[in-house]
Amino acid sequence: MNKIGPGLGIAVMAFLTSINLQSAPPIPDDYKIGGFAVGCQAYTFNRFTLFEAIEKTAQAGGRIIEMYPGQKLSKEQPDLKWDHNASDEVIQKVKDQLTKHNIRAVNYGVVALSTNETEARKVFDFARKMGLYAITTESDDALDTIEKLVKEYDIKVGFHEHKRQPNNAKYKLWDPKYVLSIVKHRDRRIGACADTGRWASSGIKPLDAIKILDGRIISCHLKERTVIGEALPDCIYGTGVTDTKGILAELKRQGFQGNIAIEYENNWDNSVPDVAQCVGFIRGCTAR
Repeated sequence: MNKIGPGLGIAVMAFLTSINLQSAPPIPDDYKIGGFAVGCQAYTFNRFTLFEAIEKTAQAGGRIIEMYPGQKLSKEQPDLKWDHNASDEVIQKVKDQLTKHNIRAVNYGVVALSTNETEARKVFDFARKMGLYAITTESDDALDTIEKLVKEYDIKVGFHEHKRQPNNAKYKLWDPKYVLSIVKHRDRRIGACADTGRWASSGIKPLDAIKILDGRIISCHLKERTVIGEALPDCIYGTGVTDTKGILAELKRQGFQGNIAIEYENNWDNSVPDVAQCVGFIRGCTAR
């Protein structure tokens, strides 16, 4: 019987350790509400700085935040924009703000991921530094690069969708069937960022889309709309036609472990009370 020599054994252990160091941690249960990691997409507070968005997420009762590139960092540094090119010093300041308000950063996007591996790697390195669960993108042309990096970093990637563009046949991400077609034979860490509002704007019932993408939903931008087929402002969960309760039940059935980011595009200057009601709706739906 062949034995592994001490040199090879050390090399194997080093390799396994390196994989462990590169693995993205799951979202802890301490940051979940009714079994879901619930909080805000920082874009909800795009008229404010990232520091304020973190604070407002906490005020609304959220536990996690999904950041986006380009937001002003803070009132003290209004000319400094937050993105994956941030220095270690700036990253530490953001981490300190998150700790102060007991909010966990779990996702980042929507961000372009280049077909150039070196450029795409910058986003994954940033995600690792922040301890993120996932990255959100619309770069479906970079699938090969994305698949290589999700395997290396163990960080998930979800394809986001904007509404259907009737005059642009090349834009297909609005269609959940298209998203499924491009991810179903790829690594399981690649899937969809389910934006229920964008689906509604495209004339798709969000619950139908959630079911189409069964098992491939990485994250969710959860919106409630009053009409299917029109791009209307968001409304508080339970007051529209999106069937948020049904969506939550279906995500639970699917064993969804990603983040639910409340992306509330309405009442921009004073949305915390509305967002708090959305958090309360989720809490009520998931109460045991």
